[in-house]
Amino acid sequence: MSEPLPLTHRRVLTVALPVVLSNATVPILGAVDTGVVGQMGQAAPIGAVGIGAIALTAIYWIFGFLRMGTAGFTAQAHGAGRTGEVSALLSRAMIIALGAGLMIVALQMPLMWLALQTAPASEEVETLASTYMGIRIYGAPAAIGIYALTGWMIGLGRTRSVLLVQLWMSLLNIGLDLWFVLGLEWGVEGVAIATLIVEWSGLLLGLWLCRDVLKTPAWKDWPRVFERAQMIRFARVNSDILMRSVMLQGIFMSFVFLGARFGDVTLAANHVLLQFLEITAYAMDGFAIAAETLVGQAMGSRSVARVRRAALMTSFWGMVSVIVTASAFALFGPWIIDLMTTAPDVRLEARAYLPYMIAAPLFGCAAWMLDGIFIGATRSADMRNMMAVSAIIYVIALMILMPLFGNHGLWLALLISFVARGITLGWRYPSLERAAA
Repeated sequence: MSEPLPLTHRRVLTVALPVVLSNATVPILGAVDTGVVGQMGQAAPIGAVGIGAIALTAIYWIFGFLRMGTAGFTAQAHGAGRTGEVSALLSRAMIIALGAGLMIVALQMPLMWLALQTAPASEEVETLASTYMGIRIYGAPAAIGIYALTGWMIGLGRTRSVLLVQLWMSLLNIGLDLWFVLGLEWGVEGVAIATLIVEWSGLLLGLWLCRDVLKTPAWKDWPRVFERAQMIRFARVNSDILMRSVMLQGIFMSFVFLGARFGDVTLAANHVLLQFLEITAYAMDGFAIAAETLVGQAMGSRSVARVRRAALMTSFWGMVSVIVTASAFALFGPWIIDLMTTAPDVRLEARAYLPYMIAAPLFGCAAWMLDGIFIGATRSADMRNMMAVSAIIYVIALMILMPLFGNHGLWLALLISFVARGITLGWRYPSLERAAA
């Protein structure tokens, strides 16, 4: 096995910057969707796309363990020099991804009914959201497959390929949204069709970028792919991450649905501001994903010193990222809101809650970085348990703050959940270093 590359700031940035750029383009998909329907000058289409997109993203991201778990396992196998297992991991993850996507398509009716029953929005919003989800649901296999492909590429440090896939999806989404919604006037249906096309094209491009592995026999070495010990470990770690993802998405879904109780205008304003949070999470998550790669490879090489150095160096750049993001929101937040919607009442409402979006990057920094560190180390049980503690704290905060402060209390509870995740995972970090030894 060759000597691992030295861990320097240059290497951290080489791995992280393509991911930062690619992740920063991901929320453009949601922001463009919101911005295009916002040009219609009505709150209902914005709320419908918001509820539909959040519901489908929550369902898909339940299977986000494929990105996170695959990244951690691939990085560790690469760090240990196990090339056969690296190839097998791609096949293992893709088989699970496509199976999960087909299951979602088969269960679309009860899933959509549950989503709409959970969100007590107006009849107009629910009708439009149902149409939106009914079209986009057929992209489930592609959307989940992209998680698996992205995780595998991240584990190997192929972050430029990740950037290429996301840039393609974002640019295509912009073009199709403008054509279908503003040009052909297809409205909410146009947004859904555009996203469906984008997801399937992204999967095909990702598979093409992995063609070097698909040209070798290792990816279809089925005894290795379905090796019992590896399948059990893969299932155990990913089931932990699945439970953690369910709880995390429960927090965000409850935020959206509880916000609907305050009316269509507040629902639309909250959704506009959630695009800020998406931009924050994805831009900052670039350095958390760099932590997945570098910490995972350090774990594979059994070096405590490299694990600690990777954690510290990626976290330093993560903090730089959130300071820049928070400053940008403080300076340009009102302009971004005006860009995303032309409805005067939604603009006014969103401005009232903008300070929470300025604070969110700073409050969430530790949680996002420690997520990446623990994913790279495949310390999934700690992630599951600390997420459960944080979810309980969030519920308690909701019960206390929402009756007192309404939608402001809802935002405060969300920020408190960020802080809780950071503190609880930080408490478990020493055990991660002991595992590396």
